[in-house]
Amino acid sequence: MAPSSDHPGEQAAQDPVKLIAIRDGALSLDEVFRAVGDDAAGGTALFVGTVRNHDGGADVDTLGYSSHPSAEAEMRRIAEKVVAEYPVRALAAVHRVGDLSVGDLAVVVAVSCPHRGEAFEACRKLIDDLKHEVPIWKHQKFSDGTEEWVGAC
Repeated sequence: MAPSSDHPGEQAAQDPVKLIAIRDGALSLDEVFRAVGDDAAGGTALFVGTVRNHDGGADVDTLGYSSHPSAEAEMRRIAEKVVAEYPVRALAAVHRVGDLSVGDLAVVVAVSCPHRGEAFEACRKLIDDLKHEVPIWKHQKFSDGTEEWVGAC
């Protein structure tokens, strides 16, 4: 990542990965937002993934997330990739496991960067890569009594 100027605030922070966690309880937007606070950041992007009431044309009642023991390490690996590609001042990612209901927070990620465009891009890269690469599986239970497993978030 090439700095956009000689000002230190325009460059990536020394240790920008502030919070990486798999949690079995409710997630906190405030905790994640506080973790990425940085005086040199002009833009902070936050993404919140929630349990929706439908999927693939079927009504979802509940779902459960489970993770491989390596999931948190994989989240960190992805976070470090994002940090290497963007001028990240601070980054945080938390994913929930266990049984969730419609409306519950499943994942919260945030990135702060010197400028908003960088923050948006880095946050999107972070959530997209987490979704595709971290070994977290979703077990959905539908209103019609059927259920399905969906791999990697």
